[in-house]
Amino acid sequence: MAKIDKLTDMLRPAAEALGYEFLGVEYIGQGKHTILRIYIDHENGITVDDCASVSHQASGILEVEDPISSQFNLEVSSPGLERPLFTLAHFEQFVGSEVQIRCHVGVNGRRKFKGKLISTDDQQLKIMVDNVEFVLDFGDVDKANLVPDYS
Repeated sequence: MAKIDKLTDMLRPAAEALGYEFLGVEYIGQGKHTILRIYIDHENGITVDDCASVSHQASGILEVEDPISSQFNLEVSSPGLERPLFTLAHFEQFVGSEVQIRCHVGVNGRRKFKGKLISTDDQQLKIMVDNVEFVLDFGDVDKANLVPDYS
């Protein structure tokens, strides 16, 4: 997590200075195919030109700061329908929505949860999965996103 925090602190100001909401970063280490993905949003939506603009700024920062010693691909993306949830504030914004959460550690024998986000409070998330309520510590969340509603 320290790498993600460092990358977030490094890249957030650049995206925000360009007028975008910086949602977060994903760092997917896969050798030569490592990906650093930056998620941005804007009230008017995100275009390819928006992504290119942030990519250009981020590339400059990453070249100077050199926080990743290996080869990687930089991607800048809109959140899309399966919007990733990075912060507790993101979870608070989508209480009542269906979410998918993967945790670092197991809770009652499981690490993956897909259900309705009931509430958030003081670093905890409550999620209803198959009529069973689970309480998850926000710090244990590895990855989370909205589940699109196509109805």
